[in-house]
Amino acid sequence: MADPSSYRPKPGQIPDSPGVYKFRDEHRRVIYVGKAKSLRPRLSSYFQDLANLHPRTRSMVTTAASVEWTVVSTEVEALQLEYSWIKEFDPRFNVKYRDDKSYPSLAVTLNEEFPRVQVMRGPKKKGVRYFGPYGHAWAIRETVDLMLRVFPVRTCSAGVFKNAARTGRPCLLGYIGKCCAPCVGRVTPEEHRELAEEFCDFMAGRTGTYLKRIEQQMHEAAEEMEYEKAARLRDDIGALRRALEKNTVVFNDATDADLVAVAEDELEAAVQIFHVRGGRVRGQRGWVTDKVEAVDTAGLVEHALQQLYGDEQGDAVPKEVLVPALPEDSTAVSQWLADRRGSNVSLRIPQRGDKKDLMATVQRNAQQALVLHKTKRASDLTTRSRALEEIAQALDLDSAPLRIECFDISHLQGDDVVASMVVFEDGLARKSEYRRFQIKGFEGQDDVRSMHEVLSRRFKRYLQEKERTGEWIEANGATEVPAEPQVEDDGRPKRFAYPPQLVVVDGGQPQVAAAQRALDELGIDDIAVCGLAKRLEEVWLPGDDDPVVLPRSSEGLYLLQRVRDTAHDFAIRYQRTKRAKRFRAGPLDEVPGLGETRKQALVKHFGSVKKLRSATIDQICEVPGIGRKTAETVAAALAQAAPAAPAVNTATGEIIENDEEAAGTAGAAPAASPPERGQQE
Repeated sequence: MADPSSYRPKPGQIPDSPGVYKFRDEHRRVIYVGKAKSLRPRLSSYFQDLANLHPRTRSMVTTAASVEWTVVSTEVEALQLEYSWIKEFDPRFNVKYRDDKSYPSLAVTLNEEFPRVQVMRGPKKKGVRYFGPYGHAWAIRETVDLMLRVFPVRTCSAGVFKNAARTGRPCLLGYIGKCCAPCVGRVTPEEHRELAEEFCDFMAGRTGTYLKRIEQQMHEAAEEMEYEKAARLRDDIGALRRALEKNTVVFNDATDADLVAVAEDELEAAVQIFHVRGGRVRGQRGWVTDKVEAVDTAGLVEHALQQLYGDEQGDAVPKEVLVPALPEDSTAVSQWLADRRGSNVSLRIPQRGDKKDLMATVQRNAQQALVLHKTKRASDLTTRSRALEEIAQALDLDSAPLRIECFDISHLQGDDVVASMVVFEDGLARKSEYRRFQIKGFEGQDDVRSMHEVLSRRFKRYLQEKERTGEWIEANGATEVPAEPQVEDDGRPKRFAYPPQLVVVDGGQPQVAAAQRALDELGIDDIAVCGLAKRLEEVWLPGDDDPVVLPRSSEGLYLLQRVRDTAHDFAIRYQRTKRAKRFRAGPLDEVPGLGETRKQALVKHFGSVKKLRSATIDQICEVPGIGRKTAETVAAALAQAAPAAPAVNTATGEIIENDEEAAGTAGAAPAASPPERGQQE
C-alpha cells in the first residue's frame, strides 16, 4: 500500500485550468482517469487525510504510485480526452458499463453499390445506416418482412447476390415480389438506392408522407378500375400499418429522444436506455456496472452518455436526451453532444407529461434489471468464492487464488505438438488472456519436456515485463531499478504482465515436477503449482508422494475441473487447426515468399495446379503481381514436387483425372480459428 504523500505534487505545480489527469500504479499501469474544470482543487482533494476520503477513493490513491495531468483549453475537450483515455487504458478504478447482452440493430448498407437490409450486431461500420437497437432479432425480421412488400430492397448475402447475377435467375424473394432483383438488372443501381433511402426515411419516422402517397395511388387505381393494383396497394398500406403498430406511440409530437434511467445501490448500478424515434420506442439497451469509484447518480449519467455516444456521429445522437440527473457540468456535456450530432442537443430532466411518465417506465426497467442482476450474481459470487476458498485450504495457500492459469499439451502421435494457456480470474474465464504455444525446443512426443518448455517461455516473458517496468529481483535477492526504463511504457496492460497465484497443469507427478522445475530455474518462488490427473481427478503437489483428494461434491474440485477441461479443449482445437492446415498444404505452400493472395491469383489464372505446372515461365509472369524471379521460383518448386497419385472410383475401377484444384492442393485457407480469443506465442 503506497503513501499518497510520497507522490503528491509540490505546491504550485498543478495548474489552475481545465484538464484530464491519470493515476498510475507502481507498474506504470493507468488505474484511474478523471477530468476537472480546474485541476488544482480537484487533485488536491485526493491528498487530504485518508480518513476523510471515500473508501473507494482511499483504495485508489493508496494503490497509485504517481499522478500526471494534461491541460486542455475547454471543458468539452476535457470530456472528449477523458473518454478516449478510459477507452484506451481501461483503468480498473473507473466506472465501465458492460452490456448485459448483445443487441441487434436493423442495418442498411448504404456504402455498397446495391444497399442491403440486414440484422447486425457489434461495432458500427462507416457508411451503414442503423435503426434500433432492438430487443430481439426476430422483431427486426418480422418488421422487415412486412415492409418488403412496399420497399422491395435487397436482403440477400453477397454470395447469393453474385450467384444470381452469374446465373441470371433471382432468388425466391425476387419471384414473389419482395425484392426488386437488382442482381438480374430489373432495376438500375440508382433506382435501387432510391428505394433503400425511402426505406430508411420510413424507418426514421417519416411515415405520413408514404402512407398518404400510397393511399392516393390506391384511390386513383380504383377510379381507373385497376382493381388488382388497388388491392395490392391496399395490402401494402396494411403491411406498413402493422409494422408501425409493432412500436407503441409514446410521444404524439413525433419526438426523437433517448431516455436514460439509473438504478443503484452502494455497490452496483444498472442503466436502461429507451430509444424513441418519431414518437415511437424503437429500441432498448441495458448496462450493469460495479461502482469501483466514488460516484453519484449525476456521475453515472455522465459515464453512460460517454459510452452511449462516444463513437456516434450525426443522427445517431438524438435532438433530445432525457436523464434522471444532470451531470456536474451539463453545459459542457450538452456542447459535446451537439458537436457529435452537428446541431443543438437538449439535455434535461423531464418534469411533466408523457416524457415524465415514460421516464418512470424506464426507471422501473432499470430497477428490475438491477434486481435480476444481483439475484444471479449473488449465487455466482457465493459459489465462486467458496470454490476459491476450498482450493486455498486444500493446497495450503496464503490466500484465495484470484488468478489461475492452466496449461495443457496436445499432439497426434508426436506430430503438431502444441500447448494452451487459459486464465480464470475470480473463478471466471478471461478469454482475452488465453495464449497458444508451438513446441519449438525439440521434435517428437514428450509431454513432460513440453510442459517444462511452455512454463519456461511463459514466465520468462513475465520476468521481461517486470524488467520493462524497472522492477526485478536478481539471484542474490537484491532489488535493482535501472536509471532509465528500457522501453517507454504507455500504461496499457502488457501480455504476460500479470502473474497468477496458482498454476494448474493437466497431468500428474511428472508434469507437476516439470512445471515446478521451470519456476525454480527462473527464481520464481511465490507462485503455487498443482496438477489435476484425469484418471481419479486427484490433485498433485510438487514433491508430494501422495495426491490431495478433494470431495467429489467440492466446489473447488468443480472449478479445477472446469479450468483443466477448458485448457484441454483449447489445446485440442489449436492442434486440429494446425493438422488440418498441414494436410491441406499443396506444392505452392513450399514456395518461399509466396503469400496466400498470389497463390490464389496463380490458381485462378491457370485453373489448377496441374495446368500451372505445365506453364512456361513467361506464361507465369503474365499473372498480376508475379515477377520473373518469383515465376522461376514457382516453376522450380513445382518441378521438384511430385504430382499426386490419381484417384480411383472404387465402384467402377475408373481412374479419375486429378486436376489438383485450388481447394485441394493449392494451399486452401486454413481452418477457422477457435472461438476463444487466443494468441499464438
